[in-house]
Parts: sequence; structure tokens; C-alpha cells
Amino acid sequence: MEKAILGGGCFWCLDAAFSQLAGVEAVVSGYCGGHIDNPDYRQVCSGNSGHVEVVEVRYDPAKIAYATLLQVFFTVHDPTTLNRQGHDVGSQYASVIFHLDDNQRQIAEQTIAELSREQVFDAPIVTRLEPAARFHPAETHHQNYYAQNPQQSYCQAVISPKLTKMRRRFSHLLQN
Repeated sequence: MEKAILGGGCFWCLDAAFSQLAGVEAVVSGYCGGHIDNPDYRQVCSGNSGHVEVVEVRYDPAKIAYATLLQVFFTVHDPTTLNRQGHDVGSQYASVIFHLDDNQRQIAEQTIAELSREQVFDAPIVTRLEPAARFHPAETHHQNYYAQNPQQSYCQAVISPKLTKMRRRFSHLLQN
């Protein structure tokens, strides 16, 4: 198994998307990049912890490539808005790839360059690339949130449309 640590707004959205992909063994919502040990949701949401809401994706590289995970990542969030995803505003909602090694960094750089060259987005990509810091799992009630609360209004209004887009584009990657 390998890991990817990705931040693209609310971790509930990323968790819901990556959990549906074949080759992904586990997705854990959490926090990364800040200066507080063992932060909690309240501390991260204050915007003062330096942490970003992220997911740690554990995947089998024989079944799904890191580059493919990044393609999904760039489909389910807007990488052109600095510290914001929709109505979620603050540094904790940054678009960031925490690379675990030079290979991940190079793949992320290549992916961003390709998306920029192809002008996939109407504005420049502001996704940060940073060496992975310590990952802190979020509280239990944040794990697998969408699957446990699909009728909740945020899930319906924000997450469901992202999943529909992802399922259309990556139907060949979905679990059976």
C-alpha cells in the first residue's frame, strides 16, 4: 500500500469521492501542515492552527496510479481558488498536495503543468505542493461522513454534485 495526502476544501467531499475508487483501500479524514500537535476540528476551523483539512488515501499502486488519484482530485474541487471551496473559506480549505517523496512531487508538478497547458480551468491553479507533514486523523464523526449522512443538506447541495461529476468522468475506476 502507498499513501497520498490531499487537501481540497472540506475533507468530507474528498473522502466521499476517493472511497468509491477501485484500488483505494482506505480514506481517513484529517489535518496536516499546521503547528499544533493533535489538533481538533474546532482548532483547525479557527484558521489559526496552520492545518488544512485533508484526506489520507491508502491505495494499491498496482490497481490505481498516483497520477490517476490526482486527476480525480482536480475534478472534485476547484484548484483555482485560494483558501476557499465554495462557501467554505479559510486557510484550512486550501488546495494542497502533501507529497511523501520526490516521485509524488514530480507527478504532481507534471499534472499541474499539463492541466495548465491544456487550460482545463478558467483561472491559474493555486494548489500548493508541500512536503508531507505529520498527518492527524480527524474525530470519528468526520470519518466516512457522506456515506453516513447522505441526506444531510451539505451532503446533498455540495458533495452529491461533485460525486456525480466524478462518477461520470471516472466510471471505469469505480468499485463494483
